[in-house]
Amino acid sequence: MSCHKANPSNVKVLIIGAGIGGLTMAALLEKAGINYLVFERAKEVKPLGSALSLGSNVMPIFQQLGILDEVLKSSKPFGFSTGYNEQREATRTLDYSPAEKIGGYLPHIISRSIFYDILVKLVPSEKILMSKKILSLLQNKEGVLIRCSDNKTYHGDILIGADGAYSAVRQSLYKELTRKGDLPRSDALPLPSNTTCLVGQTRPLDPEEFTHLKDWHSWFESTLGENKPYAWVTFSTKANTICWMILRHLDDKASRELDSSFRNSEWGPEAAEAMCKEVRDFPVARNNMTVGDLIDATPRELISKVMLEEKIFETWHAGRTCLLGDGKLPDNPSMEEIHKAFQLYKSERYPHAKAAFDTSHRMAGLVGQHWYNDVLRTVIKYLPKGFFTRSLQVMYHYRPQVSFLEPAKDLGQLKPAPQPSLFRARARKEEEFNKNHPRLVDTDASSLRADSISTTTTTKVGGSSVYGKTF
Repeated sequence: MSCHKANPSNVKVLIIGAGIGGLTMAALLEKAGINYLVFERAKEVKPLGSALSLGSNVMPIFQQLGILDEVLKSSKPFGFSTGYNEQREATRTLDYSPAEKIGGYLPHIISRSIFYDILVKLVPSEKILMSKKILSLLQNKEGVLIRCSDNKTYHGDILIGADGAYSAVRQSLYKELTRKGDLPRSDALPLPSNTTCLVGQTRPLDPEEFTHLKDWHSWFESTLGENKPYAWVTFSTKANTICWMILRHLDDKASRELDSSFRNSEWGPEAAEAMCKEVRDFPVARNNMTVGDLIDATPRELISKVMLEEKIFETWHAGRTCLLGDGKLPDNPSMEEIHKAFQLYKSERYPHAKAAFDTSHRMAGLVGQHWYNDVLRTVIKYLPKGFFTRSLQVMYHYRPQVSFLEPAKDLGQLKPAPQPSLFRARARKEEEFNKNHPRLVDTDASSLRADSISTTTTTKVGGSSVYGKTF
């Protein structure tokens, strides 16, 4: 039986961006009974992108939201990934199987569009406002005000920026901090964009022709280009599709030129045609296929080109604005209460975000094109298995849960990393419970005193677990 009971709140949260991050935040606020609206600049959400790899660090949240079974049913696990050369010869294998013992689940591959459809069902459609491009925001002690391109304005208590690295929220917030002299120098530097990425997903294919689609697990396979700045990756999915992505590594000059002319504000097929032509003849490991075969099997509207940025920002919040944040807040929170909650949010999340960023950066080095990437690929062949297992432990050690929903049972053998926000929320609710039920507390205290007289020492924990809000 769930211990969740939505409590109406006077707090109103404005979420900018109806992507996966924004919808996850909205779904949690919906469960918590907190008032919110989601603003999305696009007229409609397009099923762009390739595949998502979901690890055990997100499975507890999915269980709490009630979508874990559907996610697992719609995805395929993988226990290893294989690297190839252009002769379709396997050159390296990474063993992900220890992840199951570490966190309770193997990593799973799911189509991005399918996962989005699962998530969006958790949010009432009337709370997602489309065609809402944010032009400006103002915030003070009274609240936060956003103005959209249709000249409508919306007021709230908290603003959550979930609209990407080049987001309107981040740019407006950083502009304000720059004017005050409060923006760290590193955050003012341009985003390093060293890779362009072409992504897509084929239509459902015939498993009789592509027999690896019959396997219970996903085939996660990559090919490293020879004498060319490319690497390409494929994933088989539960829907009998192949998700694919082509990575083009940029030198410093090309990166600067692209940065001056391109912004990753939208994923769309318009920018993809030229790159499709460049990569058609690249070999794919299975069925004697080429990348061109995958492109031809992919609906044009599902192909897009993006730039991949590599940076972790220092500034996560200011005033009433937070970039994908959480924290326990009372009704009608003051600026000081909001600021404290956002500070606690960053202090808990930043070390884990930094560790994930560093691990991802090292993994990306396996398909890099510099001389040191060659050295890395050679060295990793001879490293003991425990070396990569340690990387998996870093990836899946932090498995957060929310405090206001029934706790998910953790299945991992590696104890989850401490989650201070969860401990604080539960301690507050226990304190509130004991305050509101003093007779129960007195009864427990008497029992403990009686137990202390007994020759047999016992430990008695009174009260019941009641969970509070963290968002």
